[in-house]
Amino acid sequence: MRHAWGLTPGLTPKAHLQCAAMATTEDRGAADSVGAWRKRVYERAPERSDELFSTISGVENEPIHTPETTHVDHARDLGYPGEYPFTRGVYPSMYRGRLWTMRQFAGFGTAAETNERFRYLLDHGQTGLSTAFDMPTLMGYDSDHARSLGEVGREGVAVDSLDDMETLFDGIPLGDVSTSMTINSPAAIVLAYYVCVGEQQGVPRDRLRGTAQTDILKEYIAQKEWIFPPEPSMRLVVDMIEFCSREMPLFHPISISGYHIREAGSTAAQELAFTLADGFAYVEAAVERGLDVDDFAPRLSFFFNAHLDFFEEIAKYRAARRIWAREMRHRFGARNERSLLMRFHTQTAGVSLTAQQPEVNIVRTALEAMAAVLGGTQSLHTNSFDEALALPTEEAARLALRTQQVIAHESGAVNTIDPLGGSYYIESMTNAIEAEAYAYFDRIDRLGGVIPAIKDNFFQQEIADASFRYQSEVESGKRVIVGVNRYQLDDEEPIPTLKIDPSLEQKQVDRLAVVKGRRDSGLVESRLAALKEAAATEGANLMPPIIDASRDYVTLGEMCDALREVWGVWRETPVF
Repeated sequence: MRHAWGLTPGLTPKAHLQCAAMATTEDRGAADSVGAWRKRVYERAPERSDELFSTISGVENEPIHTPETTHVDHARDLGYPGEYPFTRGVYPSMYRGRLWTMRQFAGFGTAAETNERFRYLLDHGQTGLSTAFDMPTLMGYDSDHARSLGEVGREGVAVDSLDDMETLFDGIPLGDVSTSMTINSPAAIVLAYYVCVGEQQGVPRDRLRGTAQTDILKEYIAQKEWIFPPEPSMRLVVDMIEFCSREMPLFHPISISGYHIREAGSTAAQELAFTLADGFAYVEAAVERGLDVDDFAPRLSFFFNAHLDFFEEIAKYRAARRIWAREMRHRFGARNERSLLMRFHTQTAGVSLTAQQPEVNIVRTALEAMAAVLGGTQSLHTNSFDEALALPTEEAARLALRTQQVIAHESGAVNTIDPLGGSYYIESMTNAIEAEAYAYFDRIDRLGGVIPAIKDNFFQQEIADASFRYQSEVESGKRVIVGVNRYQLDDEEPIPTLKIDPSLEQKQVDRLAVVKGRRDSGLVESRLAALKEAAATEGANLMPPIIDASRDYVTLGEMCDALREVWGVWRETPVF
């Protein structure tokens, strides 16, 4: 007779486990290696041939991993959370000490509408703000520019001047919240507006917290929202790094972003390698400026994608921490341990969302968010299920936030640190992604570095090839997408989506006209002349003249036009 849990009467649990281990060894017989097991047992059962077993990135998976296939030195490769090489987490207690920041992306229409959404999300438990800007703002055009027609407020908030930034954060104390701003080429201007709003609220620069994305290299590689050529753009990035290291020590001047590289179609290893290569390029540029690496590296942050291949994503984050810590210590000579910490924000994969059966996206997002948490993220945005169709409704955004809250408080995922650490599969994949990243670093170095590789279309071609492979697998049906190429519905009921009022565009244009009409035009011209002079002067940091212009309500488009006049614009050779 056996008792509950299959224990034999008269044996202690410890003795039962010892007996079970002996029996397992005896039963295994000749299967003393993976190869022997595969020939003796596994190959007798044919695999399904209608679906791929490789990862989304195309990496072939072994059917099982064992100590024989996994080579990990605990002290060298893993260590403990909060200690070098930080594979298992950047902080000793991780989520047992503090949960990740729940930072939902928001922005649409005018600053007033987005301010309402910010307040709504804060009221429902969001712990940080994340700002999306519309396409004209991202590309450095004011709302009244001819190229802005039809795009104002469509996929983010329109910010033309300090006046809009004042409205955007009206009633939101900047000394109490952390704000992320997803903007790159005009990032220095938006940061200047933020500094000015802080001044108006009585919050000194050294108390402002948040992140500006600023990562212009990934724009050339993947997202394509650039204005200026790479060299002056890099100058602007270093200007921000230098300014923040001296005057805004709590603010992250750059979020080095793999997210958009992955959204463009890269593999997980490409996302990791290209992002870290960009990060190293920024560090090198700041050091060349004369900055000490330990003066700015602790405020560098990262932004990764959380795609659907659950274990591959977790391995990617673990490899990222290990590589960054190693290279910062040994390549750049960082002495401050905080310079070794890769802290990153994660967003679930927008590219994984489907317009077909959009409610299924709730499941996809939950899996992706769990991978980010098990991978040790410091900040997380969960996509809303309706985002393949439109900007999210308030209800969809609330449900996306609730997804994070359920993981945090009900799943048990936060109760132990790096719970998958030591898994044969996870450690094998972590090692494999790390090795592939270093192979890419070698190829980039042989091309002369990141900027020469961009001009040579290296990154763009690699991503295009990976994207083509993946799409071919989907179209063949071997890569299954639920509701798209399998398990389709013939008749789907449309879901309610957010509609942007077309009249908001004219409202924003009229608002901008009022701002321009009340300014001192002579002062505006003086500020723009000073900005152009600084841009043409080698070694001048552009943040002070940009802040001066911002205080006098010089618009984002006017400042970008001034810089276009000095630096010109960038044109990419297309890759097919």
